[in-house]
Amino acid sequence: MFKKIILPLSLFMCSLMLWADQLKINQDAPKTYVVEKGDTLWDISAVFLEQPWLWPKLWRLNPELNNPHLIYPGDILRLVFDKQGKPLLVVESINVKPSYKWSPKVRQKTKRDLAIRVLPLEVIAPFIKYEHLFTAQDLELLPYVIGSDEGHRSSITGFKIYVNKDLPLAKTYAIYNKGEEIIDPETKKSLGFYVDLIATAQAISTGNIAQKEPATLKVSTAKREIHSGSLVIPVHEGQMLPSIFTMKGARKNFRGTIIKAATDNREFGKLDIVMINKGLNDHVAVGDVMAIKRSSPSVVETRFGPKYTKEASRLNRILTANSSNYKMPEEPVGELMVFKVYPQASMGLILRTSKPARLRDVVTAPK
Repeated sequence: MFKKIILPLSLFMCSLMLWADQLKINQDAPKTYVVEKGDTLWDISAVFLEQPWLWPKLWRLNPELNNPHLIYPGDILRLVFDKQGKPLLVVESINVKPSYKWSPKVRQKTKRDLAIRVLPLEVIAPFIKYEHLFTAQDLELLPYVIGSDEGHRSSITGFKIYVNKDLPLAKTYAIYNKGEEIIDPETKKSLGFYVDLIATAQAISTGNIAQKEPATLKVSTAKREIHSGSLVIPVHEGQMLPSIFTMKGARKNFRGTIIKAATDNREFGKLDIVMINKGLNDHVAVGDVMAIKRSSPSVVETRFGPKYTKEASRLNRILTANSSNYKMPEEPVGELMVFKVYPQASMGLILRTSKPARLRDVVTAPK
């Protein structure tokens, strides 16, 4: 089960590297914007930019300031252009005579928790730390629970379980149940098995499998019953992530599909977690920003005029299959950022949507 939390601010502070992408200002971008409670730098940049992941270039953060990213509700942001004609945002206070600065200013007397953050990501830490996608080959190599001290299933703390492998003493482990197999809708091939976290435990006896003596774990926390066959994995294995994510547009000509949602719903929105059917094998990288697109409903020509394919009769669909079907355009519905990559799949956080995203929506390089 996917969970929801906020990542620390540092997770999504983009590096101040030189961006190859050129800023594109929205045609309807306002000249000024008043910061509201709940805004983020991403949200504000999306008001002005077609590519909000390039927000560091728009803000021109001043490295001489201790906290140049801090702005506050009530600040007035103004879109201006420098001598080279490049756009930037400057901030002015509503309480003092207007003055332009090269970056959002810091107020020494304002509480830090009132500041606008890069992204309010209150929804993904448990998933990032614990949930996994394993191939069938990976699962075969993992140790598993063979039984317990009570001889039955239990979800209480202090319960002892036995594992078919020698384990280092005092190390903490995550206990998982094997979940659904994820199938690529395009290739029909298996991308791996999703596993659900059910408990954590600590090794209190190393075991000696050579002498058929299993290791012993004492359950620290449990949210579901542990049973024979549950998988055992070191709690930090595969869970290390960079402290800083550098957002960048996905490579040109990239194309994938959303195949699973954190909520297991068919529709989802901002700050929801989704899985796409492309990963390391397709050169996907952590920090890749992708556009979410959806094909407009298909239309066929009939003797009564154009009709949506789903509303046309089966006969009309057969007769017009190769001649009168229109290739309807794909329209953008939002953006996501990849935060975890597997060989054949990736996990992404939806950054914004203009309408609910859906399973089978396409993800591409952003414009």
